[in-house]
Amino acid sequence: MKITQVQTFVVGNPWKNWLFVKVLTDEGLTGIGEATRGFSTKPNEAAVRELSRFVIGEDPLQPEVLWQKMYKGLFLRVDVAMNAIEIACWDILGKSLNRPLWQLLGGKQRPRLRVYANGWYQGPRDPAFFAEAAAKVKAMGYTALKFDPFGTAYRFFDPAEEKRSLAIVRAVREALGADMDLGIEGHDRFGVSTAIRIGKQLEEFRPMWFETPVMSTDIPATIEVARAITVPVATGEHYSRLSQFMELLSHRVVDIVQPETLRIGGISGARKAAAIAEAAEAFVALHQAQSPLNTAINAHIHASIPNFLIQECFDDFLVPWSREIMHGVPRVKDGYLEPSDAPGIGVELDEAEMAKHPYGENNFLRLFEEGWERRGR
Repeated sequence: MKITQVQTFVVGNPWKNWLFVKVLTDEGLTGIGEATRGFSTKPNEAAVRELSRFVIGEDPLQPEVLWQKMYKGLFLRVDVAMNAIEIACWDILGKSLNRPLWQLLGGKQRPRLRVYANGWYQGPRDPAFFAEAAAKVKAMGYTALKFDPFGTAYRFFDPAEEKRSLAIVRAVREALGADMDLGIEGHDRFGVSTAIRIGKQLEEFRPMWFETPVMSTDIPATIEVARAITVPVATGEHYSRLSQFMELLSHRVVDIVQPETLRIGGISGARKAAAIAEAAEAFVALHQAQSPLNTAINAHIHASIPNFLIQECFDDFLVPWSREIMHGVPRVKDGYLEPSDAPGIGVELDEAEMAKHPYGENNFLRLFEEGWERRGR
């Protein structure tokens, strides 16, 4: 079997253009992957097309061999485009063997995956609104959710805004009771001293974690915050090299890591990051703020690893047509989902429906501008 073509499709999700990749072969089998990066679309689409020179004519049934070829071809640089192609090749491999991806990765460690909701707070930055919206998430059957209450904060915090942020967390905790898990998202916002102060104030609300409280790639700063607070710190979505997880976990103070499958090296890279975490007795909750296709991909990986913690999912809070542009994505039921048993990833793209939602030049999330949490244009 040989790869004959690599195609790209951009779909205009209002707050993040989604970028899909389709790998075609001379035997008629095709595979799909994703190259979405929320703050860049067209450069990644061009990168996929340029990288095709490394894989046209090659055997798609050797995903990691092709990834290594692209990695060396880019002078030892990891790129979201190459990860998307690697994922599509895994999809083809599963289809060629008539086996689901989770089985190729070693089998299911568990029959279903606990999920936490994200993207549910599309409205005013007001404690009452957050409480009401969170209660609706709980009524849907979720047992955990995540949110960023910090508005436009960057490094330091206006005292009034800090007070409002903590009031939002308090309102959500009171609305949900003690049994539901809360993930508090920091989005790399704070300096060390501010992150520590905020982290200490969060302790009374017993969050599941404080995510990326400081710049994610600043590992010494992350370790300093983690040592100073009792709330678990979670991080890792911005890492593109396995050595970063090795360095982070060597301090034995952070034990929840969040590799981004589309950034760390595709399916093989995510599995390797999970293995590094397992060696450090740490848990894995793959980052997922992309399309529902990435939900399906991560479900296969999570099902196959022994140190899975919980899966992120935006799917119930996306634009309604997101369910029409692809078929086969597992749905959340009572706070859990199951990976597909269909061959490969188990998802197929509907190209006609995707064409109805073209690229939007304003479809980008602005995390440091007023009102970003509404996730509009």
